[in-house]
Amino acid sequence: MTNVTRFLNSAQVRGWFYQGLVVSAAALTGWYLVSNTLTNLAKRGVATGFDFLGREAGFEIGESLLAYSAADTYLKAFAVGLLNTLAVSAAAVVLASVLGLLIGVGRLSSNWMVGRFAAIYVESVRNVPLLLQLIVWYAIIGRLPSPRAAPELLPNLFLSNRGIKYPTLADPATHAPTLLALALAIAGAVALARWARRRRETTGKPFPTLPAAAALVLGLPLVAGLLNGAPFALDAPVHEGFDFAGGGTVSPEFTALFIGLSVYTAGFIAEIVRSGILAVPHGQTEAGLALGLKPGQVLRLIILPQALRVIVPPLTSQYLNLTKNSSLAVAIGYPDLVSVSNTSANQTGQVVEAVALMMAVYLVISLAISTYMNWYNRKVSLVTR
Repeated sequence: MTNVTRFLNSAQVRGWFYQGLVVSAAALTGWYLVSNTLTNLAKRGVATGFDFLGREAGFEIGESLLAYSAADTYLKAFAVGLLNTLAVSAAAVVLASVLGLLIGVGRLSSNWMVGRFAAIYVESVRNVPLLLQLIVWYAIIGRLPSPRAAPELLPNLFLSNRGIKYPTLADPATHAPTLLALALAIAGAVALARWARRRRETTGKPFPTLPAAAALVLGLPLVAGLLNGAPFALDAPVHEGFDFAGGGTVSPEFTALFIGLSVYTAGFIAEIVRSGILAVPHGQTEAGLALGLKPGQVLRLIILPQALRVIVPPLTSQYLNLTKNSSLAVAIGYPDLVSVSNTSANQTGQVVEAVALMMAVYLVISLAISTYMNWYNRKVSLVTR
């Protein structure tokens, strides 16, 4: 009897018991909701299941990274929407990170104008709803000059109310060796940067990483192209009628969403960067200056590596928010996953399945981002005994 009483009074047993109750209650609730939904749909004669993904979609998508037509299936339409979401999210994450770093460092600048500008930027973009910012950016792009009067920002690079026109390779197939050399050069530049960092940590001797990496990335593809004999011909955009012909296009919808997401998220990242830098003791800066390092070197080699331990965890949340905020693309007509899902649900009537697919996709994307950022956070964290 004593052993039974001891067993029942065990904190571990009670813990497992109450956790089992919670899991069972959650499972029963989920079963009830799913069963009730399926029963009601069956009573109303609404088809269920994911068989509709194999049927012909019957609608066009204005912007696609894949070859797509209305004769393709709903599954491929979902894939197109997913790739569009990933493309704008990945591009916005890069720009928001760079812009947030610059603004965050700028807020700590001793220059009064730089510091005030950074503070105004942060307070402005963080306190205006993202949806309104997207609409404003889309309206601004819509009021740019027409293609006939489009300014040429760089040679063969035009900006108009039809988007951004840029030159592309005339015959990409002939440039396969050059593109392969470019990929190898980028991998070599990354390996060179890691070797230079280990060398600096071991011997204290700096290495000109940036010039060497730039020479590798630019020189190796150039040599490969010359050896291959492939002409570096470009398909440049030219004026034709009321629009451009040739070249590639970045649509106004993508541009507005890309700028809006980047500018908005950069305001939050800037504050994260500022707090991370302030978390590093000022003595670290003084020690770096005493060693003869320049202020820029102190920031890059001493302050930021230590600040990363504070920056990375909240930065993960901002990357997740940016990816999920990309669903607002439907407000300005960008064909992302949500837009494609809404169109598919309206045509098939299978709203539950379409929403379930969206939820599953965003869950997988969010878990992938979290997994990578958690791995990176462990990598830059302090190693303790």
